[in-house]
Amino acid sequence: MSNGIEQALIGGVDAGTVILLPALGELISQRAGVINLGTEGALLAGALTAFAAASSTGSAWVGVGAGILAGAACGLLHALVVVLRGADQLASGLVIWFLALGMTSIFGSDYVGLTVDPLPVEKIPGLGSIPWLGPILFTHDVLVYVGILLAPLVWFVLWRTRVGLLVRACGERPEVVATSGGHPRIVQIAAVTVGSALAGLGGAQLSVAYVGNWFDNMTNGYGFVAVAVVLFASWRTVRVLGGALLFGVALASASVLQAHGVSVNQYLLDALPYLVTLFALVALTRSSGSDAPEALRRALSRSG
Repeated sequence: MSNGIEQALIGGVDAGTVILLPALGELISQRAGVINLGTEGALLAGALTAFAAASSTGSAWVGVGAGILAGAACGLLHALVVVLRGADQLASGLVIWFLALGMTSIFGSDYVGLTVDPLPVEKIPGLGSIPWLGPILFTHDVLVYVGILLAPLVWFVLWRTRVGLLVRACGERPEVVATSGGHPRIVQIAAVTVGSALAGLGGAQLSVAYVGNWFDNMTNGYGFVAVAVVLFASWRTVRVLGGALLFGVALASASVLQAHGVSVNQYLLDALPYLVTLFALVALTRSSGSDAPEALRRALSRSG
């Protein structure tokens, strides 16, 4: 049983990183006043593009770079439609998801059944040799460490730098930023694009590091979970980190339970990300939302 727990925790850190990276990106986007349900689409596009590039070039790192660019492209499209054209944020995000789902189904068919050499597991010297704790926390691929290190970096940028202050100001009162000579639209577009680039990185982590292959709709709602994690975490970076890893452990535990002969309803697992996201959005719109950026509250009120 202890071996099963260790497997669940190890898998939870890997799966949690796939959620953590887009969640951090979504945190940046929402702090700027834009919610992006298209995070799922950016994650999916990043996964396929990363796998296709890695398969074609033989380099997983080329795949990682391609995945980041694919995610950024999805975010830029969402940002232009929402920020410049004033489209409904929730509707636009869902359109991005449907678009990515269709495009990856078409162009990904040639890659189903193929494999790539995944990013190697790097054992941190000294720390990786700690009994039980070492394999769980300090024996992973590089992107896992990148995701964990990005959490304090995002916190520092948002709360301790002028750039972060500008992003948060645009998420609260963009009209005030504009009145003082700033360019809130440019800031919001940049924030959403960077956020989706992190989602693309999460997709690359999934396809060229975590599983090493591609199959249709392989993200299975992880992007929606990332959005829900940010809402449940009340836009706090540390809570986002903890929530992503906790959900990753839950997902990994289901696989471990199945491997040990415990029946887990697969249809319920497939529906869980969407149910969690729906519950989070309903809870946000019905609550006072005192922790939510004001511009985001106004956008959701118009959507609801």
